Amino acid sequence: MERDLSHLPKVPESAHPGRWWHAIADQRIQCDLCPRDCKLHEGQRGACFVRQNLGGQMVLTTYGRSSGFCIDPIEKKPLNHFYPGSAILSFGTAGCNLACKFCQNWDISKSKDMDRLLDAASPDGIAAAALAYGAQSVAFTYNDPVIFAEYAIDTALACHERGVRTVAVTAGYIHPEPAREFYAVMDAANVDLKAFTDDFYFKLCAGHLQPVLDILAYVHHETKCWLEITTLLIPGRNDSAAEVKALADWVARELGPDVPLHFTAFHPDWKMDTLPPTPPSTLTQARRIALDAGLHYVYTGNVHDSEGGTTFCPCCQAALIERDWYTIRHYDLPSDGCCPHCGTALAGHFARFGKPFGPRRIPVRLVRR
Repeated sequence: MERDLSHLPKVPESAHPGRWWHAIADQRIQCDLCPRDCKLHEGQRGACFVRQNLGGQMVLTTYGRSSGFCIDPIEKKPLNHFYPGSAILSFGTAGCNLACKFCQNWDISKSKDMDRLLDAASPDGIAAAALAYGAQSVAFTYNDPVIFAEYAIDTALACHERGVRTVAVTAGYIHPEPAREFYAVMDAANVDLKAFTDDFYFKLCAGHLQPVLDILAYVHHETKCWLEITTLLIPGRNDSAAEVKALADWVARELGPDVPLHFTAFHPDWKMDTLPPTPPSTLTQARRIALDAGLHYVYTGNVHDSEGGTTFCPCCQAALIERDWYTIRHYDLPSDGCCPHCGTALAGHFARFGKPFGPRRIPVRLVRR
């Protein structure tokens, strides 16, 4: 049921009416978008910094504004089972609803400077730009799209009208009700499962583990959104063999063996810039543990690792898509996604293409429409 806002002050043109909130005591409102449940006085912004109490109602201050647009390979999201080799138009806004001390996009996700949002574009303008630049999909990325869910949902609807797919790159920290609307319009998602202990989430991300596990199960079992998972392995924090095994066992048990799992390398950044980078051997070990747990598709990322980047047939073990980082070196998979050697159907969405987009990153500018 739509809330009657006729009695409230008019929202300035620079802000967009927000959803998923309710009024509470002392003339405050509570944001119902994510598990942080921010309670805001007049003029106050939430922990994400982009959702604000303005005139007694929730507004999204970054609607229609972006920190930049780029054409990327879809493998960069990372998505290895969602139209490999294709190009994707990527963009984000500013802010984040988690506070990860190791954030590797901190200049965007931790930004409180709205002036850095130089590019402006309507949802329809983004969809049109994707087609103009030859991108088959649009990715909501760089910062977490759940905090600009209204903008992401409207853009996804505009994209679908033009036959453009949509992808969410997210930490999955969102309440069930908005999640239903958000993931209903996403064709694929890569969810960042940051660790497998609540202690890690609480101390290093200012969040909790269980809401993310709940969203992973919901997306995989209750939606048509294709799901892949990424875990950034940080030396001494979440990279023990025991924790990796617990994580892989949970994915195999609760989601099944066909959900691709990516283990990626940490590099020193933000408030954890004194730690060493992740050794490649840690990624190799994690991949082996997850494969031994029964997962069919386990990848390593942020490193040059041909075996860790290759998609193997889970039945005959033929190397069907050989990758080096974001570069596809060999592609031997028909459009139906079935192994040409043994006929096993691989999990995911595949299509034939003439030439992989490759590792390029092409910045583009959009004009607001």
